[in-house]
Amino acid sequence: MEASKRTISVHIVTYNSAEHIEDCLKAVLGQSHHIDQIVVIDNASKDYTHHSLAKCDDTCTIIYNKQNNGFAGAHNQAIRMTETDYCLILNPDVVLEPDYVRNTVIALQNNPQAGSATGKLLFKAAPHHIDSAGLIINKARRAFDRGAHQTNDQYQQTEEVFGVSGAAAMYSRKMINDISLNGEFFDEDFFAYKEDVDVAWRAQLLGWKALYEPTAIAYHERGWKEGGRSSKPLFVRRLSYINRYKMMMKNDDIKTVMKHFFSLLVYECLSFVYALIREPKLLGSWLDFYRKYPELKIKRNLIRSKQKQASSEVYKWFIK
Repeated sequence: MEASKRTISVHIVTYNSAEHIEDCLKAVLGQSHHIDQIVVIDNASKDYTHHSLAKCDDTCTIIYNKQNNGFAGAHNQAIRMTETDYCLILNPDVVLEPDYVRNTVIALQNNPQAGSATGKLLFKAAPHHIDSAGLIINKARRAFDRGAHQTNDQYQQTEEVFGVSGAAAMYSRKMINDISLNGEFFDEDFFAYKEDVDVAWRAQLLGWKALYEPTAIAYHERGWKEGGRSSKPLFVRRLSYINRYKMMMKNDDIKTVMKHFFSLLVYECLSFVYALIREPKLLGSWLDFYRKYPELKIKRNLIRSKQKQASSEVYKWFIK
C-alpha cells in the first residue's frame, strides 16, 4: 500500500501545556500527509490548557482526565481510541515541519521489519543544534538522545537506531499490537520517563527495527530539563531513577549483564554514592520497585516467551 493511503492518528498528552499546544496542533494540521484522527488527552492540567484546547475541539478528539494518568497511561488511553495503521506519539512542546509524518511513514513503508521511526529533532530555541536523532544506550543501561547538542549538519543518512524518542515517535500499529503486554504498549508502572526506552528495548527483543529519517524535521522545546535536577519534584526524580531498574528487570539478559559487569558496577557504585550523599530520598523509590517486583517478573517472562531476536543482535546496540 502506498504511504499516502496509510491511515495516521496523532496522539498528544497535555499537562499544563497551554504555552505550547496551539503551535503543536497548528503544525499537525499543516502536515502534507492526511491525518485521519488527532487525539489529545489532558492529564488534569491546572493552567489554561483547557481554554487553548477548546479552540481546537472541531478538529480533535479531546479527553479531559480527572486525574494525571501519566505519559504512559494517557498515551495507552489514546492508542486504544484509534485503529489507524500508524500512530504518531507527539509531545505538546514539539512543532513538526510539514513533511514529518509523510517522511517517517515512507521510511517505515520501505523497511517492513521496522516498527518505529523518528526524524531529526532540533532544539526549538537553538535550531542549529540537534535535540535527538534517535536513542542510544550504553553498557551501564543508560539511554541518551543520539547526537544531542551536535550541529544539525550531522546525521544526514537514513539509518537503523536502537530506538526512537517518545517526543515525536511514529509507531506502526502492527508493532504496537505485537509488543504490547496485557494491553499496554507503554508500561503504566513507569508513569513517565524511560517508557520510550523500555519500548525500544522490548521491540528489539521481539524482532522489530527502529529507523532514523533525517528528512523528517521537528523542533522540541524540551523545557522540562531546564533548571537542573534540584528544581524537579521528588516524585519526578524518583521516577527517572527507578524506572531504569524496572526496565532492566523486564528486558535484560543475565549472561550479558555478566559480560558488562564492570561497566554496570562502576556506574552503580557512583550512582549509589551520589544518591546517598546528594539525594537520599531517591532511595525510597526502591519500595515501589519491590512492590511491583512480582508484576515485573511476569512481564519479563512474557517478553522472554515472545523473544524473536537473538540477544547478541540486541546487545550490539549497547555501546561503551
